[in-house]
Amino acid sequence: MIPALVRAIGQLSDPPVRKVVWLSVFGAILGFLTMAGLAWILLFQTQLTELPWLDATIDVLGGLGVFALAYLFFPAVVVTISGLLLERVAVSVERRYYPGLPPAEGQGLGAEIWNAVKFLAIVVFLNLLVLPVYLFPGVNIAVFYILNGYLLSREYFELVALRRMKPSAARTLRKANSARLFLAGVIVAFFSTIPLVNLLVPVVATAFMVHIFYGLTGNLHRAAKQ
Repeated sequence: MIPALVRAIGQLSDPPVRKVVWLSVFGAILGFLTMAGLAWILLFQTQLTELPWLDATIDVLGGLGVFALAYLFFPAVVVTISGLLLERVAVSVERRYYPGLPPAEGQGLGAEIWNAVKFLAIVVFLNLLVLPVYLFPGVNIAVFYILNGYLLSREYFELVALRRMKPSAARTLRKANSARLFLAGVIVAFFSTIPLVNLLVPVVATAFMVHIFYGLTGNLHRAAKQ
C-alpha cells in the first residue's frame, strides 16, 4: 500500500493531473466567494430587525458562520468538483503504469455528476449528524476517521472500479477487500485534515485507488498485455 501511495503522490508531476488540481481549487474558491457575497448582501445590506444592536450581533455571528462553513466544507466542495474531472487522473495513471489496457467505458457524464453530488450530500449530512460527538476529545478523532475512512474508501474505489467493472462485480470486490480498502480510506481521511494538502486529496486519492484496484485485479493488466 505504501508503494501505491508514493506512486500516487508522484503522479502530481503530470501536467493533466496538475490541471485537475487547479480547476478544482479555483472552482471551489469561486463558489465560496459567491456564497460570501450573497451572505454579505443578506447580512450587511439589509435590516433584519428594528434593533441596531441585534442587527450588529446577527451580522457578526452570520459572518463567522459563513467563514466556519467555508472552512469545514471547502475540501468537500473541491472533491465534488474534481470528481467530475478525475477520469483524466485515472487515465494518466494507467498510461504511465499500466500501458496496453483498452479504453475504459466509464459511467457517462450524467452518472458522474449524480455520483459527485450524492457523495457531497452524504458527506455533509453524516458529518453534521455526528457533529455533537466531535465535541468530545478522543472520541471525535475515532469517529471522524471511522466515518470518513469508510466514505472515502467506498467513493474512490467505486469511482475507479466502475470504469472497468459492472456495479455488481465492483461491489463484490469491495466487500471481499473491505479491510484493506478501509485502511486506504483512513489514509486519505488523514491527508484531508492537513490544510493545503487537503486540496490535493481528490487527485492523490484517485491515483492511489487506481493502484490498489489493479493490485486486487492484476489479471486485468496481465490480460491486456497478452
